[in-house]
Amino acid sequence: MTAALADETVRYKFRTRVRALFISDVHLGTRTAQATRLLQFLKAYEADTIYLVGDVIDFWKVRRGPHWPQSHNDVLQKLLRRVRKGTRLIYIPGNHDEGLRDFVGLRFGSIEIHRDIIHTTANGRRYLVLHGDEFDVVVRAAKWLACLGDRGYELALWLNNPLNWVRRHLGLGYWSFSAYLKYRVKSAVAFIGAFEEAVAREANRREVQGVICGHIHHAADRMLAGAHYLNCGDWVESCTAIVETLEGRLRVVAWSAREAVPA
Repeated sequence: MTAALADETVRYKFRTRVRALFISDVHLGTRTAQATRLLQFLKAYEADTIYLVGDVIDFWKVRRGPHWPQSHNDVLQKLLRRVRKGTRLIYIPGNHDEGLRDFVGLRFGSIEIHRDIIHTTANGRRYLVLHGDEFDVVVRAAKWLACLGDRGYELALWLNNPLNWVRRHLGLGYWSFSAYLKYRVKSAVAFIGAFEEAVAREANRREVQGVICGHIHHAADRMLAGAHYLNCGDWVESCTAIVETLEGRLRVVAWSAREAVPA
């Protein structure tokens, strides 16, 4: 056994115990889903409650023709095994798995499906948990345009591979074209800002201390408009999630050592 493999074995044998995990935007069924890294993350943490904050399965892509390797099955099986061992699993459908919204309010054993839900931390702070697509004006007003944008995002992700093949042969590090566009294009930055402000205002309207959401694939942890705004990020590029410690502290965890941020 190599030293690296031994280190991984020790880490998984002694899992980090937390109160809750918040995971969004896995997009199982697509080639860009980082299912193997998510499995590693799930092996490293033991949680009382797991929140799936939307777009876990990408039914938009599944309808066009899914990419579904064994690792995607393994993610679902891992989650179901946690449920059988007593973990509470809360599924909040997003826009890519919106068909599951037909089952909102139903409970299947320890699996619950909600449109949104209030999570109370160990120290008594209340957080609104929702996917967030209802605050996306494109999704709300013109779904066809959202689908077109989704195709464009897929193309940008695909271009990461040939671009980084060239960069590796030039001795350069990883660089994400899709992340560059997301962080640098003025319209994209404006969209993210407007989305975050709208979600924070909803937290204030609901009279909670903060909000936990997903949807825009942009992990965040900061105060915004008087509310604690947290975004889970995604498992397509950044491989991030929100963790609540046993003491009630919420924080972003970046699992991938190679985070996709612009150079």
